[in-house]
Amino acid sequence: MTGPTPLAGLKTVEFTHMVMGPTVGHVLASLGAEVIRVEPIGGDQTRRLLGSGAGYFPMYNRHKQSICLDLKSEGGMEVARKLCERADILVENFRPGALDRLGLSYEALSETNPPLIYCSEKGFLPGPYEERTALDEVAQMMGGLAYMTGLPGKPLRAGASVIDVAGGMFGVIGILAALEERHRTGKGQKVISSLFETTIYLVGQHMAQFAVTGKAAAPMPARVSAWAIYDVFETKDDPVFIGVVTDALWEKFCTLFGLDKLWADDTIRKNNDRVLARDRIMPQIRELISGFTRAEVVAKLDGTGLPFAPIGRPEEMFDDPHLAASRGLEPVMLDDGTETRLPTMPILMNGKRPNARAIMPQPGADSQTVLNALGYGSDEIETLVSTGNVGIT
Repeated sequence: MTGPTPLAGLKTVEFTHMVMGPTVGHVLASLGAEVIRVEPIGGDQTRRLLGSGAGYFPMYNRHKQSICLDLKSEGGMEVARKLCERADILVENFRPGALDRLGLSYEALSETNPPLIYCSEKGFLPGPYEERTALDEVAQMMGGLAYMTGLPGKPLRAGASVIDVAGGMFGVIGILAALEERHRTGKGQKVISSLFETTIYLVGQHMAQFAVTGKAAAPMPARVSAWAIYDVFETKDDPVFIGVVTDALWEKFCTLFGLDKLWADDTIRKNNDRVLARDRIMPQIRELISGFTRAEVVAKLDGTGLPFAPIGRPEEMFDDPHLAASRGLEPVMLDDGTETRLPTMPILMNGKRPNARAIMPQPGADSQTVLNALGYGSDEIETLVSTGNVGIT
């Protein structure tokens, strides 16, 4: 790690798969914590996902170590327990009760490791739904986010695993708060973060809108915006988003684009009046913008203080000049040896990004190192490997 490592010295053991749980470990590892990822013999199935899941493993498992254990075997479980006994933090996101049945519940582990902070990433917090199977998309559909994202009557999930990732980040917040409390008490605790409740937190602004106005929030594509000019506009080639969010910016916008007649109209000098007159104003703005190329619009708006954005695609971000200048992408070597760059943590600490070259952990690549650190001798390791309790690559 070449960037800030504020969590250096903290030992984390991770029993996770897919996105939500691995996000917790990824954040901790990116900030310098030692994260040992426990995988089944042969590696986590997440490594082999296709389609939209093909990027899950490399994105959320950098900077970690991998040990492969057969948790149904006595030897594999012995190693797992030793890891947990020495850990500061445990992260898991399997079905409710899965680790409990293996003897790795918080209650069992805290008896031998009282300072342990045990983070469970679940579909739901305790309640009537807690035994249901939940995924990011399930939570988005149940919690109202898909309703708010899609057109009326056509719910649509967000274009990224926002609930998995946000739920993971809430888990990290809980862990950091528990660490601070442990500094005062010496005791650990169990932290639970969930997909459904994370979704509810994110749509809370729409719930509050209903509480304030008495009117249900409309899906985003059909909403009445707080600003008259706050939309995606077609150009001669590619679309661009433009927002005019203050009266001073309205004057600037009109000046930039030669909208003398609109600026001369005293009835729309104030934002709320423009919102009420949106049906009259917008056709004129759309016709105007359609006469420019996207590059021409961007050139006019850049540096003016007006909010704008060309409509980017994920693959274009590899060549984004701002990300290059701000070290927003870190070098990563994928499983097959391919060199690429992936997003680093979106924070700056003491003027530095937590940005470092990462090699994806091969399944069980760190098994021997981890076992040596736990005190296993070469003969014991050989026995564990030969009996299939531990996998080493």
